[in-house]
Amino acid sequence: MKIICDWTNCTEIGEFRAPVEKDNSKNFRLLCLEHIKIFNKKWNYFEHMNDQEIEFFVKSDLTWHKSTKSFGSSENFFNILWNNALEDKINIFTSSNFKEFKKTTLTQKDRDALDVMQLNYSIKWEEIHKQFKNLVKKFHPDKNLGSKKHEDKLKTITLAYSQLKLTFKKK
Repeated sequence: MKIICDWTNCTEIGEFRAPVEKDNSKNFRLLCLEHIKIFNKKWNYFEHMNDQEIEFFVKSDLTWHKSTKSFGSSENFFNILWNNALEDKINIFTSSNFKEFKKTTLTQKDRDALDVMQLNYSIKWEEIHKQFKNLVKKFHPDKNLGSKKHEDKLKTITLAYSQLKLTFKKK
C-alpha cells in the first residue's frame, strides 16, 4: 500500500519523513520529494529559542545530550576507580608480615644472583646497580692483568646482574 503525501492537495507518494514536533522523532508525516525540499528549506529547529538556549543545546550536543561529570568530580568513574585501588581491603600493607611477603617474591635464581653480587635479599635496584659497577671495576680483566680467574668471576657477576635486571624489570 502506497502512502500519499501529507501536503495539502498533493497526490504524489509520500516517501520522506518530516517531523511534526522538533523533540519527537516518532511523530512525523510523510512527504513527497518536492514537498520535503520545501519543508527542509523552511524548517528551523531553533525557532522560538533564545541565544542562551541555542548555546546550551549546541554544547550538550557534543556529549549526545547526556549529563557528564568533570574529571575531578567525586562521581567520576576514574576517580572512584583510583580511590578503590588504593584501599587495602585484605590488609597486605598493614599486616606485620608485609616485609616477609615482599621477600617471598624472589625466586631461587634471584637469591643466587644476589649472593653472587654479595647483597642481601631486601635490596633496592639502585643499590644493585651501584654494587654491579663496583664489582665490574674490581674484577675487570684489564685491571687484573688479563687474569682468567677474574674474567670468569666478572662473567658470573654479569649473568647475575642480567637476572636481577629481568626481575626488577629494568632496561
